[in-house]
Amino acid sequence: MIGIRCKRAALAAAMTAGLLLGQAAQAKEFIKMSTLGPGSSPYLVMTTFASIVNSREKDIEVQVNATGVATRHAIEAGRGEIDMFLTAPIINILMRGQKAMFKKVKDAPALVKNLRVMLMFDIGLYHVAVYDDSGIRSLKDIKGKKVFLGPPGGAALRVAKTFVKAATGYEAGKDFDSVKLSWDAAGAAFQDRRLDVYINPTNPPSPVIQQVALTNKIRFLPLEDAVFETPAVKKLFKIPGRTRGNIAAKAYGKNQMNAGPTQSMGALVGVATRAGMSADTVYRMTKAFWEGAEEMRSTAPWLREIKLENALSAANIPLHPGAAKYYREIGMKVPEKLLAK
Repeated sequence: MIGIRCKRAALAAAMTAGLLLGQAAQAKEFIKMSTLGPGSSPYLVMTTFASIVNSREKDIEVQVNATGVATRHAIEAGRGEIDMFLTAPIINILMRGQKAMFKKVKDAPALVKNLRVMLMFDIGLYHVAVYDDSGIRSLKDIKGKKVFLGPPGGAALRVAKTFVKAATGYEAGKDFDSVKLSWDAAGAAFQDRRLDVYINPTNPPSPVIQQVALTNKIRFLPLEDAVFETPAVKKLFKIPGRTRGNIAAKAYGKNQMNAGPTQSMGALVGVATRAGMSADTVYRMTKAFWEGAEEMRSTAPWLREIKLENALSAANIPLHPGAAKYYREIGMKVPEKLLAK
């Protein structure tokens, strides 16, 4: 009899323990994040974001899907299918106007109202990379070449097409072969010399280009001053967050053959969420990321360009209330226009 009672007590204890473990598992919050593929600057920033949050917040787990393009991810977030994604001012503008890749997305203007920004960051300058022995020395030399401008349907493709045409008058698909690949596939193709020109907006050193430069001489093609004076590029710079700067002469070491800095353009982009995410969760993730990023700057050179001072720059969708709480807490001024109504 005593033995039976002991077995029953043990069984009850096991059931209770299992129930508690199940409740603990259920208490963990899983966040669906979508970003661009390996080889892109957003991939580095957003996978690092996930890694920092997952290590510092034990009851939050950010699960990263690194496929697709940011324009598609914005639609998915607006519909509540994912929690976090890469935003950009140009994407939000095109969604509001139901233009370009959103032309056939009838609910795009409504969906953009469901998006909130957490932080903005510098995506880096457009690296127009070639092998030094290719003989390509300017954008005008790309006629008839295989060129990666960006993934199909992505905002980067649209921007690269614009500045290439402004610099050369060339039409993609007519004057040169515009290769249609994802970010990671394009990086691999460039490493295998299946591309003549590889264009990627990124903070140096880009791991993809750095890998090539370890054993090959490379160079970057500049955007000359005259390019920035063209109507098409001036129109690009009317979009919030456009930047202009230089890739340093030896950003990629001794195998970078540029004699001096290479002028190019870049942009500010952001980590964003769907509007319905918990303010507490977003606050904790924002806090965890910025505190963790500060600790990592000495070991991750590219992370030095992800600056708190840019966190609200060029944002053109409302700031998530949870993120706003963190920025106010550390003494930052949050512009009234960014507050969610």
